[in-house]
Amino acid sequence: MQIEAYFQQIQSQIEACPVIQLSNIAYEKRGSHEGLVRGEITFVDGSLLHLREYVDVETTVDRLMYVYQYMDALKNLIFRYDNTGHHRDLNLSTYPHHKHDGSEDKITTSSAPTLEEVLQETQLLVHLP
Repeated sequence: MQIEAYFQQIQSQIEACPVIQLSNIAYEKRGSHEGLVRGEITFVDGSLLHLREYVDVETTVDRLMYVYQYMDALKNLIFRYDNTGHHRDLNLSTYPHHKHDGSEDKITTSSAPTLEEVLQETQLLVHLP
């Protein structure tokens, strides 16, 4: 897969999400198979999703780095998924993948969710006007 096809896939997922009010996403090509996706999505209730992904899509989609941070309209953390190599001391079975659930201190095991899965989770949490 070429990186442009992955970028289009991400854009299509964002456009298909019915509770998104505004998105500001930057796509940065780093070769034919690698790239950086980063930006912010604002939902209809004012909640925000900050995201960053560094991907290599040469054979499969390999997200070498990712962060999806969802906050309410007052910028209180609701959740954050990331694969930053910290919290080794917690002996998480999914290390380095983990989730901060409602607080920086509440850290749980987590698979490595895709943006599409994160958008599905946020749709359940967005308060419709």
